[in-house]
Amino acid sequence: MNIRKGNKKITSSQKTVVILATMDTKGVECDFLRKEIQSLGFNAFLIDISVVGVTNIEVNIYKDEVALEGGSSMAALLEHPSRQEGSEVMVKGSIKLMNQLIANQKVDAIVSLGGTQGTNNGCKVMQALPYAFPKLMVSTMASGDTSAFVGIKDITMMFSVSDILGLNPFFRRILSNAAGAACGMAESYQKIKFAEGKPIVGISNLGVLTQGTVKAIELFKQRGYESIVFHAIGSGSRAMEQMMKDGIITAVFDYGLGDIADALYDGVRAADVERLTVAGKLGLPQVIVPGGIDHIGILLDEPNTVPEKYKNHQYSYHNPVIFVPRTNGDEMIVIMTEISKRLAHSKTKTVFMLPTKGVSSYSAADGDLFDPKSDHVLQLAVKKLLPKTIELIEMDNNAEDTAFVEKAVDTLISLIEA
Repeated sequence: MNIRKGNKKITSSQKTVVILATMDTKGVECDFLRKEIQSLGFNAFLIDISVVGVTNIEVNIYKDEVALEGGSSMAALLEHPSRQEGSEVMVKGSIKLMNQLIANQKVDAIVSLGGTQGTNNGCKVMQALPYAFPKLMVSTMASGDTSAFVGIKDITMMFSVSDILGLNPFFRRILSNAAGAACGMAESYQKIKFAEGKPIVGISNLGVLTQGTVKAIELFKQRGYESIVFHAIGSGSRAMEQMMKDGIITAVFDYGLGDIADALYDGVRAADVERLTVAGKLGLPQVIVPGGIDHIGILLDEPNTVPEKYKNHQYSYHNPVIFVPRTNGDEMIVIMTEISKRLAHSKTKTVFMLPTKGVSSYSAADGDLFDPKSDHVLQLAVKKLLPKTIELIEMDNNAEDTAFVEKAVDTLISLIEA
């Protein structure tokens, strides 16, 4: 029979871990996980997101309520059962319920478990939760490419090794480990706290700009500003811009734009279509440097080889399987055209800074991809294509030179404090 003895009230002072799963097929495992969490001195709060099957364990929020929060009813979902429709409704309802619990400071972590569908649904819910709220997914899918499940959120993926289908001595230990991990994260959970009244600076970075980024972090700190650095390889840039939307980041030193180059030339660091538009739309102060567009990151099928397409380019290797061809003059124009198009949203508080002696360590005078002719083409393209609403500062430096980084930091702070 379906057990409906749920208790949605959380009154204990103990910290609470949510268990989110299809309790019809994962009930035995979730009940064991609950007991493990409780044995560690924490509350366990079960949310059932099953649809078709029968739930035989006690839960805190039953599937009927999840469906209602998701904009449907269990009766409607069961008229013509559809995995896709059921998942959409239950995910939507779970997101709403979880964010209410988090906003009211009722829960401290979430753990979910599942196979292909369960991982997809559990992670969709977690992707909609705030950054830094502890999220653990115990999954049969966790040893493969988990990028679609993790997205740009801080989800911890734990490989279940065996299928999640009944208890045995091995899987009991896996669930016990999961309980320990979730409770540990709940116990150590700290709210994000920043200096009052001081904007948080988001910095995009690439490995070929790291020395400049380290210097920028120091300079911002000396002036009383904290910063968060993001690896500009697609997912990192998306996370930075999501934090702008969330109000966490309120000023930007966009130092690495190699993901724009890769988006145009099928590189491994490719940005999405929204990249470099968010700060402008929000009106955030930003200093932009075309750092890292002097090369593309190409993932090789065979280590240390040269793709036919790039045999006439200067090239190097970031590592044995990441091939980095130099972007020539024509490619620089294409990349700058795209950058300018995306910056059309930036009407105020935006400065574009161009180092004329190379936009990364690769194109410095002693770098593997030194090519002053292509750099000169970039300079001309910037002057021609950059939107007139954006101030341009050119400096006779490499992007990592101390003088250039100091000027970038000073410029951004002047935009912040204007």
